[in-house]
Amino acid sequence: MPNLPRLALLLPLLVAAPAAAQDTREIGHVNTAITNLGLTRSHRVVVERFDDPEVRGISCYISQARTGGLSGMLGVAEDPARFAITCTATGPVQVQPGAQRGERGEVVYESSTSLFFKETRVHRFVDEERQAVVYLAWSTRLVDGSPYNAVAVVPIR
Repeated sequence: MPNLPRLALLLPLLVAAPAAAQDTREIGHVNTAITNLGLTRSHRVVVERFDDPEVRGISCYISQARTGGLSGMLGVAEDPARFAITCTATGPVQVQPGAQRGERGEVVYESSTSLFFKETRVHRFVDEERQAVVYLAWSTRLVDGSPYNAVAVVPIR
């Protein structure tokens, strides 16, 4: 029983709200189903905005399903791997010299969608040949051998 106080100290860290990219802002949400007669948070679809730190002039918007109920409020629910992404030029697009290039891209957004091991990630790729920035959103959870994914493209002008 001596480890019980340590576990009690770690519990708030384990049930914290989902982690998101730096400078992520919730734009809004819609309730999709009321849970526990409205006594707990409802199931939702949440829209968040994030800006790519290595590409000026682009904002991305990602919508994700969030589980409600008591488990959702405590941060122990597993959110469905359902999301959509769109990115838009909000000014002149400038890819910074430090932006990683190549076939593996660079992670620009992460959001925990379960207590353990499941995340939504967004990778950035720079298509030098077509002068475009490509954002790939994907779930780290495999579904039938392939993760859910979505793509958004912004031209460099």
